[in-house]
Amino acid sequence: MDKRDWEEKYRGEELVFGREPARFLAENLHLLPQGKALDLAMGEGRNAIYLARHGWKVTGVDISETAVAKCLKRARQESVPVEAIAADLTTYPIPEGTYDLILNFYYLQRNLIPSIKTGLKPGGMVVFETYIVEQLQYEGGPRDPAFLLAPNELLDHFRDFRVILYRELVVDSERDPGKKAIASLIARKPEKQGLGIRD
Repeated sequence: MDKRDWEEKYRGEELVFGREPARFLAENLHLLPQGKALDLAMGEGRNAIYLARHGWKVTGVDISETAVAKCLKRARQESVPVEAIAADLTTYPIPEGTYDLILNFYYLQRNLIPSIKTGLKPGGMVVFETYIVEQLQYEGGPRDPAFLLAPNELLDHFRDFRVILYRELVVDSERDPGKKAIASLIARKPEKQGLGIRD
């Protein structure tokens, strides 16, 4: 999908992905460091607003100006501070060593992963969840294999981090009837170089 497709998707008054945060984030909130958070491809801000409500200073980025406007409107309604930026993540520069937490939900841009790593402070954490190739067996999600993770691929991308939690499984979809095949990861950037888990 390109920017025009996303603008069309978010055009209505309804929240496309709902008001509730991603289940994986809510279930593991207690593991995550407080401080500054970056929510990549945030959509209408369900995760960004959730973090802000729980004390994080949150910046969210999404390609859709419509989605960003909906996030800001909802944040104002709920009286929570969220910085929301309309930008294309293929060109958006993640500032180095800035964030205690970076979220990446249901967006796969492999060449962004090094910037996610450098964007974290030492000891900062990443929460990443998206579709795996088994999704092709189910309705919904990407149909192009280029936007689906191979087995253990997400884990391999973060071998130099301390992996706190990792899973690949098929779960019930949070919003729609049916199943989705996903990989989910929480990992911590080493405090010092050379302290990550390696093969």
